[in-house]
Amino acid sequence: MRILVIGGGGREHAIVWALQKSEKVKEIFCAPGNAGIAQLAECAPIKVNQFDELIAYAKNKQVDLVFVGPDDPLAAGIVDAFEDAGIPTYGPRKNAAEIEGSKIFMKNLLRKYDIPTAKYETFTDFEAALAYLRQQEAPIVVKSDGLAAGKGVTVAATLEEAEEALRSMMLDKVFGNSGNSVVIEEFLAGEEMSILAFVDGETVRAMSPAQDHKQVFDNDKGPNTGGMGTYSPLPHIEQSIIDEAIENIIKPTAKAMVSEGRPFRGVLFAGLMMTKNGVKTIEFNARMGDPETQVVLPRLKTPLFDIVEASMNGTLADLPIEWSDEAHVCVVMASENYPASYPTGRVIEGIEAAEAQGALVFHAGTATKDGQLVTSGGRVLGIVGRGRDIAEARTRAYEAVSVIKFEGAHSRTDIAMKALR
Repeated sequence: MRILVIGGGGREHAIVWALQKSEKVKEIFCAPGNAGIAQLAECAPIKVNQFDELIAYAKNKQVDLVFVGPDDPLAAGIVDAFEDAGIPTYGPRKNAAEIEGSKIFMKNLLRKYDIPTAKYETFTDFEAALAYLRQQEAPIVVKSDGLAAGKGVTVAATLEEAEEALRSMMLDKVFGNSGNSVVIEEFLAGEEMSILAFVDGETVRAMSPAQDHKQVFDNDKGPNTGGMGTYSPLPHIEQSIIDEAIENIIKPTAKAMVSEGRPFRGVLFAGLMMTKNGVKTIEFNARMGDPETQVVLPRLKTPLFDIVEASMNGTLADLPIEWSDEAHVCVVMASENYPASYPTGRVIEGIEAAEAQGALVFHAGTATKDGQLVTSGGRVLGIVGRGRDIAEARTRAYEAVSVIKFEGAHSRTDIAMKALR
């Protein structure tokens, strides 16, 4: 099989790394890819939203299957475009990807099918949203309706902060058209958990859960990012809670999408909150998470390609899927000043030394310039340590981080500490 992976971040590096372990996979291409992916696949400098160019490239390379990584092309209908061109593609079609592309669609779906989530209201008019907000209590959550690179959510500690978020989304358009509509929802107290699942219609095969760290600074301080680190498994969370989330949220959601005429095929990502009133849904994503993928896929013992193949031919329910008991911790190394504007082109050193220690190093924002590896994004690298338990995996991850250098590098120092408390 010849496979084209769409995307160029740490998630896609992990996907390419996992796919190439199958004997059935003969060659992998990636667009646009990055410097790390280029060590495993042929990369093409085609942007993820250039559908015509991507289809032409896939045909030229005689690709048998396309695997879509990021959210934007899925929401824009890349799967529909490739399938219309006769190229099998793994990921949800546009009408199913709306579960991530529109938070309002997602919240209304959950309300219709009585799937646990936070109480909410939606608005397209700023004054109406502001009037509603002023009748609520803080903390409260304000979300832009559309995609915003994981940054379109404000958990406001005060109503003044919530008003500021509302203005920036709806009036200042900091997230563009994503802020034309907003969701204002109750704040859910508790601990977060991410569960990714391979889904084909009503068939749901949940992956091992992970926990992400969204804020840029230690102790969950500072602005939201795409994710500063993750770990899996979650030894401090009872299996009964994980099962509750799968049975009461993920499976009913997959079934609801079928009932709506939007059957989902691909990876469904559930962002969940464990509250005193049970597990509730924060969000759904229509693809693998980043950096959750970097700790979940290395624990997958069944070849990823076999799972994708089973999803494509309708046999996912019958495929045995095995997971390693080994713990994985991913620490993201980010550029100086991320998630605000950040410099690029800074030379990266020490990756070979980190890998020699046994770490997995997934490239996110890297490029090659004048023969040197340099930074090219906000999140630069995901450093994954492995061990018998979270404590050992965490130690190994941070040992590897300590030998990788680039000017202004920033990472949190408390990834996975929640599992050790």
